[in-house]
Amino acid sequence: MIGILPLAVGDLADSRILGVLLRSLLITLLIFAALGVTLGWALAGSDPCAAFGDMECTLSPAEGGVGAVVLTLLALWFLFPAVALGVVCAYVERIAAIVEQRHYPQAAVAARSIGPGAAVLLGLRSAARVLIYNLVALPFYVILLFTGIGPLILFVVVNGIAFGRDLGEMVAARHADRAERHGWLGRTRIERMLIGSTVTGLFLIPFVNLIAPILGATMTTHLYLRSRLRRAAG
Repeated sequence: MIGILPLAVGDLADSRILGVLLRSLLITLLIFAALGVTLGWALAGSDPCAAFGDMECTLSPAEGGVGAVVLTLLALWFLFPAVALGVVCAYVERIAAIVEQRHYPQAAVAARSIGPGAAVLLGLRSAARVLIYNLVALPFYVILLFTGIGPLILFVVVNGIAFGRDLGEMVAARHADRAERHGWLGRTRIERMLIGSTVTGLFLIPFVNLIAPILGATMTTHLYLRSRLRRAAG
């Protein structure tokens, strides 16, 4: 973990990875922009007070627009990690290939493409897994509110497990069959959780959170290929 972090940070300076970062951020922001437009359309002319009886408070287009902005900002705050990681997962193969070419040329030659369809599917599975894990943990977030820092620690652990699983599965898919992939995932639970927790922690820091999923992908690629080299040498 300590050895791969400097390598992963150095990879962020590669112009190709910077290109992936910019594209993934653009797609992520477009998703939230589309959400905002949809919410604005849905809220304009709606009557949220109807749910409370005979009260009436029909929203004008301007009021619906304000409500859509507020809800979109809340969604951006709570859903950004899941959406951003889901988008980056579609680029993990590209990121892994760049890291392999820079540091592990023999692995780059032997790697096999998982294909754009599989990459998108893995990205959707990743976003869904993060959301499901957090929904399951929601009651525990509430219970731990009285501790102050408890929900934050649980958030980091829960999302660390989810992110570590998703990134590890996608990186290993380029080199290993199903049995070998599951074996590696089993052997590296702690390391992958630490990488996932690092990514989750970075998501909590404004602006730094923009590079979090990319850094997670580069770290996981180094983890997989270095562990594979150690097994081959041993």
